[in-house]
Order: sequence, then structure tokens, then C-alpha cells
Amino acid sequence: MQTDNRTHSDINLISEWLSWDELPMAGHFDADLIVLAGHAVVPAILGVLQLAASTGIPLLFTGGVGHSTVLLKQALAENALTRNATFDQQGEADIFFALATDFFGIPPSQLYVENRSANCGQNADFTRDMIADLGLKAEKIILSQDPLMQRRTRETFEFSWQQRAMTAGFINWPVFVPRLVSVADSTLITGAQSAGIWDVERFISMALGEMRRLNNDASGYGPKGAGFIGHVAIPQDVAAAWQRITQTTLGELSRA
Repeated sequence: MQTDNRTHSDINLISEWLSWDELPMAGHFDADLIVLAGHAVVPAILGVLQLAASTGIPLLFTGGVGHSTVLLKQALAENALTRNATFDQQGEADIFFALATDFFGIPPSQLYVENRSANCGQNADFTRDMIADLGLKAEKIILSQDPLMQRRTRETFEFSWQQRAMTAGFINWPVFVPRLVSVADSTLITGAQSAGIWDVERFISMALGEMRRLNNDASGYGPKGAGFIGHVAIPQDVAAAWQRITQTTLGELSRA
């Protein structure tokens, strides 16, 4: 798929907003817990595992069998680090546990596995309940997800915690922020050390789909729609970029 410079600029603005990254601003790794939600972007997953291995911060995996499970296994089969390994585990959290122990040497005592959730809302609810049931210290939580799903995941976790009158300081870390760039006559996605994480059409489709879900109207996930999250204030420049794209043929991808 070829896109013009205006589209690149608009998609990159949206991507940067969706890939909410607070860890550089935090300045250090002062956290009680890392939560890694299931997804299929292997460089981001490996980045979280490396952080846990180097800091010793407890790490909770959340994710059972969901829409990204097949994609995760495919991505691991194509990744240089993991392509010779076999992952027979069914759930995404169980696959993450195998990666953590087998490839990063993280002791099982540092890890927690929630492997029943099948969507973002359950990721939040089941993680919240596990923390409460086990009495884990979780006042400051580094939260990581597929970069394009980072903002919605944060909103979902905060909404879930509020339903039980629980509080936590969430620190967003998508590991990297993906962007479109033009190289010769091709459009590529940069931000991670390895290419091929998304094809361009899927990348744009995911970004536009996340904007639709975050928009507080009848078709979104906010109070005026499904009620999965609270109201999300979309910055004016991001909303304008989204509007411009939806008025082009690429707008069809937002329904994916």
C-alpha cells in the first residue's frame, strides 16, 4: 500500500497519541509490578521481558486465547531469537511465561500468570482480581501492550480499578512508538529493531479502529457507547487527523 505525505503525517500523529509512552518521563524504574497484556508485537514483548530480567521487578502476564494468539505464534516463528523454539502453550500469558523463563532466565517466583482473559476488559478485570486475591503490592504499575492499543488498555485498566474502588499509579510503556516512513517508492513502519511487525494496511486499520473505539459516541467504547471505558478526551489535532483520513478511501479500514 502506498500513501502520501499528508497521510503519513496524520497516521504518525495518531500512532504517537495511541502509543502513550510515559516511561522516559518517569526517569527511573520505580514500580512495584509490571503488567504485560497479551498481544503479538514480539519486539515490544521482548523489551518488557528484558526490563523485568534486568530490574527484578515482579511481572504479571495477562492473556488467554484471543484474537492475537495465532498472530503471536506466527510472529515468534519468524523472529530471529525464537524461530527455532516450539510453543505448544495455548494462552498468550503461558507463552510469555515460557519466553521469560527459557530465554531471559527470569525465575518463576518473579512471575504471575493470568491465562483466562480473552479481551482487553478481561485483561484488566482478571489482573485486578489476581492482585487483590494474592495481596500483591501494586501501587505503581508499569503497563505494557501492543503500542497501538496502549492508550485504550490504560483507559480500560483505570476504569476496571475504579469499579472496585481500587487505586494504582499506572505508567504506560509501549516499548516503542511505531511510525510510517517513505523509503524510495515504499512505505515502511519504523520504531522497532525488527521489521515486519505489521503490514502497512493492518497498521493503518488498527490505528483507525482504535480511534473509533476511543471516541465517545454510539459506536465507541465510552459511556455513550459500549461503556467499557470512561470518557477519553481526544486532542483536537489528533481528532482532525482522524477526520481527514476517514474522508479518504483509507477510511474504510476503520471498520476492520
